[in-house]
Amino acid sequence: MHVSRTIWARGGKRVFDVGIALPLIVLLSPILLLAALLVKLTSRGPVFFTQDRAGRHGRPFRIRKFRTMSEDHRHDEKETITLAHPGITPLGRVLRRTKIDELPQLFSVLTGTMSLVGPRPGLISQAQAYDEVQRRRLLLRPGCTGLAQVNSMSRGADWTERIRYDVYYVEHCGFWLDMHILAKTPLVALFGERRFDRPFDQSPYGRTG
Repeated sequence: MHVSRTIWARGGKRVFDVGIALPLIVLLSPILLLAALLVKLTSRGPVFFTQDRAGRHGRPFRIRKFRTMSEDHRHDEKETITLAHPGITPLGRVLRRTKIDELPQLFSVLTGTMSLVGPRPGLISQAQAYDEVQRRRLLLRPGCTGLAQVNSMSRGADWTERIRYDVYYVEHCGFWLDMHILAKTPLVALFGERRFDRPFDQSPYGRTG
């Protein structure tokens, strides 16, 4: 099996995305506006960090987040950004820790380039180097949150582990798995990624997948 063929994966998921993303944007608009204002007032540079990522079927799309790095930081695709990175601004550290920096991705959910839940959007250069199994993570829209995001995001540059979670998700995508991920996401933001971090083989998905 390469991709889940459930009704949820084939259409219900998209209806859910639009039905949830729009009211979330309205509900969270004060936080979005405050975050944008604080980014502008506390450091030089643009409000948003933008970057081209590989979307569904590898098609490029532009991702937007609130900027968390200093203006003079030069992004390196091979660089791992942790909360201890010296290039992160004091406000950026808070935004990253609480995941507020990723809220602008809700607009990408509305336009259809992203989903609320899905594989983490990877760099285009990384996607071009995927093998046949790894390319399965491109069969669904990338997500604002996902199985990898709530299980393995504190593990530095270990992309192999993250991709294994993503491939499992693509092959088992369904309503209840998405609800589990959405319910776990605020817990990860509240208590930190390290508390939930585990290798794929030690997770319930690795033991049963």
